[in-house]
Amino acid sequence: MSELILHHLLRHAERIPDRVAYTAPRDGRRISVTWAEHVAAIRQTARAFVALGLQPGETVGILGVTRPEWTMGCLAAQLAGGLPSGIYQTCSAEQIAYIAAHARNRLMVIENEEQWRKVDAVRDRLTELRRVIIMKSSETPDDELALSWNDFLELGGDENNPRESEVQSRLDALDPEDLGTLIYTSGTTGHPKAVMLTHANLAETGRICVELLKFTYDDSLVSYLPLAHVAEQNVSIHLPARVGLTVHYAEAPELLLQTLQEVEPTFFFGVPRVWERFHAALTGRLATAPGRQRALVDWAMGAVRDLHVEIDAGRRPRLGLRLRHTIADRLLAKIRKKIGFGRIRLATSGAAPIARDVLDFFAGLGTPIYEVWGLSETTGPATWNSPGRAKQGTVGPAIPDVEVELAEDGELLVRGPNVFAGYYRDEAGTSEVLRDDGFFHTGDLGSIDEDGFVTITGRKKEILITSGGKNIAPAPIERRLKRIELVGDAMVVGDDRRFLGALLSLEEEAAARFANRHGLEPADLHHDPTVLAKLEKEIDSVNQQLARVESIRAFRVLPRRLSQQEGELTPTLKVKRGVVMERFRDLVEEMYS
Repeated sequence: MSELILHHLLRHAERIPDRVAYTAPRDGRRISVTWAEHVAAIRQTARAFVALGLQPGETVGILGVTRPEWTMGCLAAQLAGGLPSGIYQTCSAEQIAYIAAHARNRLMVIENEEQWRKVDAVRDRLTELRRVIIMKSSETPDDELALSWNDFLELGGDENNPRESEVQSRLDALDPEDLGTLIYTSGTTGHPKAVMLTHANLAETGRICVELLKFTYDDSLVSYLPLAHVAEQNVSIHLPARVGLTVHYAEAPELLLQTLQEVEPTFFFGVPRVWERFHAALTGRLATAPGRQRALVDWAMGAVRDLHVEIDAGRRPRLGLRLRHTIADRLLAKIRKKIGFGRIRLATSGAAPIARDVLDFFAGLGTPIYEVWGLSETTGPATWNSPGRAKQGTVGPAIPDVEVELAEDGELLVRGPNVFAGYYRDEAGTSEVLRDDGFFHTGDLGSIDEDGFVTITGRKKEILITSGGKNIAPAPIERRLKRIELVGDAMVVGDDRRFLGALLSLEEEAAARFANRHGLEPADLHHDPTVLAKLEKEIDSVNQQLARVESIRAFRVLPRRLSQQEGELTPTLKVKRGVVMERFRDLVEEMYS
């Protein structure tokens, strides 16, 4: 058993005290904080939790956007023997009430006055809640329940505070099998479940990732996704705490490109929707380039892509290919530099399937994307493509020390040190998915090839059964539909229907270019005959690649993109099928009328 993440964290203050732990936007500039300063602040935060009466095993709810205080609250709660439980900043007051009550939060750390209003609206139902700490001290309400971040930190004092010895004794008492964090699944249906991850889960997953992907303290990354999600917690909290690499916090997700250009990280994790946006913007710009320039870029991308195919297959590229790559890569370096990818050594995608053409594009750009697959219940990664061992279209082989098997019905099963301890306060739910032999039933359907590479084909619960009794996984069809240039979102429908249909939205930049070429009004594109005819032609091409029963025989275009704010996407931007189906039921019924 390796040491706890917390042990690695505290040693950074001695081993690399002057290296930058993180940078963050503040008052119009980016400030830098060293590991010595960061660890001291986390210790102070832990002492403050003890001062507020937090006992070992009690939970601390953390609600807010991705920022340093979120990370400090998480690690300090663990250091004080507590259990952090993240809440997505997009949650409604009702959702917050459910999670905070279910987790039995004694304390909550929330971002600002907006989140306070949500908590205040349901405070009568949070019977175990004692104090609410506001990250932005300037937005602390005059209420006995509320405490500003600055006043909270003052409770922790300096390193001579007598509570420091209490924090140390609690750390010494921690067992690897003690719970380290609660991850509330974002879920596409029903109440979220609380995944119990132990300190051993976090430590072993961190060890495996460092050994597999060779992370060092010279690496850096951008933190911008919700920290309540297991992937971003691993990437932005636990991995840096273990290795000592630098985290650059983005001011907001919509300013991601600006942050990338400013800090130029060496590692970048993106969900498919983020990669798709980059892809759409770059291909749109390249499409307007002069013919000779575009031909040169196409040649360069082909040479670079060919080299990465050889490397990822474990082969040594031929001399001629290496020479072409040297010339081609210099041409493409300027494009990478413009999007902040000038120093990227590892780019990865997870949380949902990503389209093949997006993978091809970035491999050609010199930034191959390595897909990872896992769930909250597997502490994030279970399989991962990596440089020198990757197959496009798969999510890679099992990571070291982890087993992945197929059940008779094609469900993927996982066993290893990354598998969770169960669902918090839900023994029945735990027994449904955790077998006595240690294998976790993931609910994902897939296949495993002769080399151990895993391909995901869909979710068991998302299988559509037509009125003719055919079982169809919608995800592979949706991936093909999203390759259509004009398509932003795609959701296949057809459960208990005689054929499949699709709800589509338009990709904004591609739609604007199409409108400009054809002299169309941008506001009415979702029902413009020219757009619909173009989509129908493209869908016909997709259908030729599908079995007849999988063909899309009707479609409707939504008036806007699906959004997280409207509750149609999870925080990791997966479609909430039930919400979308209910909200656009009239369009669906129209398809089948």
